[in-house]
Amino acid sequence: MKRSNESAFQLAFVYVGTVVGAGFATGKEIVEFFVRFGWIGLVGIIISGVIFTGLGAKMMLISKRIKASSYQDMNRFLFGAAASPSINVVMFFILLGVTSVMLSGAGAIFEEQLGISKEYGVLLTIVLSVVVLYKGSKGLFGVNVLVVPMLLFFSFIVFFDSFVFSSSESHVLALQMGDGEWILSAVSYGAFNLALSQAVLVPVANEMTSEAVIKKGAVLGGVMLTLILFVCFLSLSSLKLLESFDIPMAQVVYQVANSIHLIYLFVIFGEVFTSVIGNLYGLERQVRTYIRLKSIYTISLILICCYIISKIGYGTLISTVYPIFGYVSILFIIFLCLKKVPTSVDR
Repeated sequence: MKRSNESAFQLAFVYVGTVVGAGFATGKEIVEFFVRFGWIGLVGIIISGVIFTGLGAKMMLISKRIKASSYQDMNRFLFGAAASPSINVVMFFILLGVTSVMLSGAGAIFEEQLGISKEYGVLLTIVLSVVVLYKGSKGLFGVNVLVVPMLLFFSFIVFFDSFVFSSSESHVLALQMGDGEWILSAVSYGAFNLALSQAVLVPVANEMTSEAVIKKGAVLGGVMLTLILFVCFLSLSSLKLLESFDIPMAQVVYQVANSIHLIYLFVIFGEVFTSVIGNLYGLERQVRTYIRLKSIYTISLILICCYIISKIGYGTLISTVYPIFGYVSILFIIFLCLKKVPTSVDR
């Protein structure tokens, strides 16, 4: 029982670490998809949370029952043998683009918050990614188990300092948008992140010891993601001109809890890093089905491509790439909703 609970928490941490990337941890994603709609954005968070919890569990259960070794197997099950190759190509470029956003986000942390050239942040992330992924899934689990609890802890500290115990007023109401757009934004956000997380969660779920562990892990991960979204939303509501910052959460910390500013920057960097290695883990598995290279060489080639794309700039990438990919990913959850979980062969 104890080992089962430990495995469920490990799966939950990997789930959170995969979703909480550059845009989420820095606050930029939360502003783009939720905060800019005003307080109705909190309802949008609940919608995304339901997608993470319910459909995340379904996706991982399907993975376990069809014995999927990669997200290509999942797409073959959802879309069929004829359409899945095209879907896999689209997924590859989505993962490549998002990993580039993560690298650019790492650079933005160094440049905006520390006054250091963003190249150092990007290069440090690349080096650490190669080192961690050299150990395979063990490295992936180890980093997430370390970083995700820290994110939860410090997110709540910032929430209490900026929202609960602060006398400053909220600036969210001035950002309200048109009716109905917030629903599409919430659904596309959940769809986008769930579609991306399959690159990691599909093979990881297949390695889990039982379906009970998968269900617990999915629920824990979905609840944790929803809680973090909530507290970050409320923390960001205290920041003026929040849309003008590339790293708005760090700016909130700097204003309300300056003593932990550097520590929180480390946490943000850690979450950017967990998403980078998660995406690389999925990309490497797909590339190796076509090109038989050692993992270290495959990962290095992917990182070179991502580094080139990251030169576009973090703010530009996240405000244009993410929404487009979000709408494309809605197709993924529609098929996931329509497909029935296959009968388990080995219960």
